[in-house]
Amino acid sequence: MTTILTVNNITKVYTMREGSVNALNEVSFAITKGDFVSITGPSGSGKTTLLLALSGLIRPTAGSIIFEEKHLEKASDKELAEFRKNNVGFVMQNFSLIPYMTAIQNVMIPLGLSGKTMIEQRELSEAVLGLVGLEDRKNHFPRELSAGQQQRVAIARALINNPTLIFADEPTGNLDPLLSTEILEFLKKINKERNITIMMVTHSPQAAEYGNTRIHLRNGTMDTLHSKETKTLTE
Repeated sequence: MTTILTVNNITKVYTMREGSVNALNEVSFAITKGDFVSITGPSGSGKTTLLLALSGLIRPTAGSIIFEEKHLEKASDKELAEFRKNNVGFVMQNFSLIPYMTAIQNVMIPLGLSGKTMIEQRELSEAVLGLVGLEDRKNHFPRELSAGQQQRVAIARALINNPTLIFADEPTGNLDPLLSTEILEFLKKINKERNITIMMVTHSPQAAEYGNTRIHLRNGTMDTLHSKETKTLTE
């Protein structure tokens, strides 16, 4: 089992007009390649801050984040951008699709700096849309897609660069229970078949059950780290 991400005592302090807020306080854990990690905790516990720090979108105030022996907290902005481009996919609660672009155009966005020709970009995007069952919706705009279909487009976009890690922030937060299960099953399929490590923030107990590793935060501190055999709710 290969450790892909090691977090050592990371702390994140936000300085505000009213004073300082410790969003994270000496959080430590290690993640193995191919893990499906559920990050839970009450509102304001630091879940999203943790995800932003792990993806290199914000820097910790203290502590270290090591991805495959590379210290992200010491990396330059350019190096962090390269890290995200080459290793990271994002799936957000609000889908984050560009409304005036079609499904396939949205999926192609991360390929803009890949050096691939437009024909290559389109062929790859069509293949990934096929993977999430939306090849027949490739020319539809987001407004012409259901909420579940929009999130599947977002998953396809996250997959387009064949990432090592997918960070998902409340990916089922805007979906009903049936669509939530559909999206979670897609994520689990990707996790199992492609061995992509997934780190998912969720408030849903049902969604959290999809993780084989569960991190629970409270007031910026990790109070639970639990690992179990990987399973899905439909098994």
